[in-house]
Amino acid sequence: MQRLVLVSLAAVAALAAAPTALLSQGTQSAPAPVKIAFISSQEILQRTPGYAAAESTYRKELQASQTEYQKLQAQLDSAQQVFDQQSLVLSPAARAAKVKELQAMQTRIEQRSQELQDRLRQREQELLGPLRARITSVIQGIRAEMNYSVIFDADAAGGFVAAADPALNITPRVLQRLAQAQ
Repeated sequence: MQRLVLVSLAAVAALAAAPTALLSQGTQSAPAPVKIAFISSQEILQRTPGYAAAESTYRKELQASQTEYQKLQAQLDSAQQVFDQQSLVLSPAARAAKVKELQAMQTRIEQRSQELQDRLRQREQELLGPLRARITSVIQGIRAEMNYSVIFDADAAGGFVAAADPALNITPRVLQRLAQAQ
């Protein structure tokens, strides 16, 4: 799942250094304060109205795809076992034909697996894309309204937030807005 709002450490360093840089340049006006907040994107997504239904639908489709793949793989395994048992009595031409048949079967299974994965990615986007767009819109609205310079995602890969004041957590506010928009 993609992250809602990601900020690099370089951007954080630039924001933190900005007031110091402005003061050292001799500007007379005080720099605007840097307001920072954070969210838990996983909590927001999981508690967004409509998520449970979308997740349930996705899991059912995932299970169906996994079942289909397992059946295809079982067929290949069975064909391979039959070949292994018969290979000693097959003529070289028949053995080569059977090997070619098994390779073609393996290729078809790999292609079908890729099709299933592509379809699942597309379905995830269809099911969760509108939810993510709504969440992003609410977060951007809160950011603009409250004049936040940066909103971190505490769940982001790379763990940008090691520790934070719980008062900076705007997850409840985002969830409240999402519920109101419903």
